[in-house]
Amino acid sequence: DESVKAAWSEVVNQYQRRADLIPNLVNTVKGYAAQEQKVLIGVTEARARASSIQVTPEVLNNPQLFQKYQAAQGDLTQALKSLMVVVENYPQLKSDQNFRDLQSQLEGTENRITVARNRYIQAVQAYNVTVRSFPVNLTAKMFGFQVKPSFTVANEQQIATAPTVSFDASPAGAPPAPAAAAAPPGQTATK
Repeated sequence: DESVKAAWSEVVNQYQRRADLIPNLVNTVKGYAAQEQKVLIGVTEARARASSIQVTPEVLNNPQLFQKYQAAQGDLTQALKSLMVVVENYPQLKSDQNFRDLQSQLEGTENRITVARNRYIQAVQAYNVTVRSFPVNLTAKMFGFQVKPSFTVANEQQIATAPTVSFDASPAGAPPAPAAAAAPPGQTATK
């Protein structure tokens, strides 16, 4: 239980670090892309929703609250992705040193979130296996230890279906493949 709580604290700390970076990032983008208000507001609102959920150790014992927190963080991730797509349209912004520093910090934080989530998932898996195993499950039940929730994939159904790939037709606007060089009579073509 303690390793799960410690791993969870690391996840929360990384999410908070990301939330702390967002106001500076939004303000920097705003200076270059004021007409992108919809995206900027979306990021700000997603951050507010994610930050408004009170995160205590009890979140680990409340699957509904855990899911709500996870969904809010997922919404913030999507809003940040939209912001980064907008940034692609502003070369001056991409060359701004302050923006590049913030973007680098955000990328590092996203990587730390991934590592923290993986550690949490491993800690929960070990804990849940222990709590469900005989004879520990009897003691766990007696003292009220419950299975802890783990992270889920938001688009699990979408990624469970493999994309259809067709090699029959060339993509629109693609040049035809070069023809193989003809070999002189009596020899085979080589690449």
